[in-house]
Amino acid sequence: MFIDRVKIRVRGGNGGNGVTAFRREKFVPRGGPSGGDGGRGGDVWIVADASLNTLLHLRYNPLHIAERGRHGEGSNCSGREGEDVIVRVPVGTQIFDSTSGEFLQDLAADGSRWLAAKGGRGGFGNAHFATSTNRAPRYHQSGSAGEALELQLELKLLADVGLVGFPNAGKSTLISTISAAKPKIADYPFTTLEPHLGVVDLGDFRTFVVADIPGLIEGAHEGAGLGDRFLRHVERTKLLLHLVDVSSGSGREPVNDYLIVNHELSAYNPALANRPQIVVATKIDALDDPARLESLRQKAELDGLPFYAISAVTNQGTKELVAAIAAKLDELSIADEQCDTIELIS
Repeated sequence: MFIDRVKIRVRGGNGGNGVTAFRREKFVPRGGPSGGDGGRGGDVWIVADASLNTLLHLRYNPLHIAERGRHGEGSNCSGREGEDVIVRVPVGTQIFDSTSGEFLQDLAADGSRWLAAKGGRGGFGNAHFATSTNRAPRYHQSGSAGEALELQLELKLLADVGLVGFPNAGKSTLISTISAAKPKIADYPFTTLEPHLGVVDLGDFRTFVVADIPGLIEGAHEGAGLGDRFLRHVERTKLLLHLVDVSSGSGREPVNDYLIVNHELSAYNPALANRPQIVVATKIDALDDPARLESLRQKAELDGLPFYAISAVTNQGTKELVAAIAAKLDELSIADEQCDTIELIS
């Protein structure tokens, strides 16, 4: 089961109390205070782990409390510190304050970690308060409580290419053809109920990752259909592959579908309107009206976007499309490197 949004509660361990004690040994009539300090409470860390791809393990385990610090002891013995708690999440998880909605952290790299709840400080024992004028203090300090937060975790998949389009536009068929991913494929709307990732092997140890998200319909940015529940998964992609069904069996106009999906993307996040995009006409093996294909081609050319016509079922045009995707990703990588170089120089 793919779970991409959960709430969890985290709490750092309480600090241990200090202790009031005095040294009592034979032939040492004035041993003085010997109460040790309490140990510090453990912290709660959230760590990105590339071996995970869902937040399912946190849905039924929402409470994470670090160990408390041990109390101090006599003979100036300090209490042991509490053990930290590690909460592992998939790479690409964003963390928000559940109460205020404030964005706190984005764990976008494997191994990145964030201190979610700090443990409480251990209290001082009476030995800590001894001075030249107060040689026998009879008081100690209690440990402080650990931090407590309720967090909203949201997963945004990390992929190079995001497949977008209406339901039954052929997204699942395409990803199953060009990668080893095996999503459910059927001839009814919303066959895909959760995102799927596929790795496309280009040879020579070169690959790119494709994300297939559930189909979009008009009003998706407001929650229509599966709506904004999965739209956020295309926000991290470098390139959008916009699939449009040009067969007559869809009962819709290709250009209208193209305009609706682009409107939903920009309405959800204006930055998506400027994301590099390749327009792909699908199901050309079932094309019975060439005018439908040509109208979409002309619209894509008018918008200055690359256009490809494919049939994922017969593999017609898929090799050319994969090569075009790889070339575009290389171009985007070079542009990113140049931007990083300019920033370092400036």
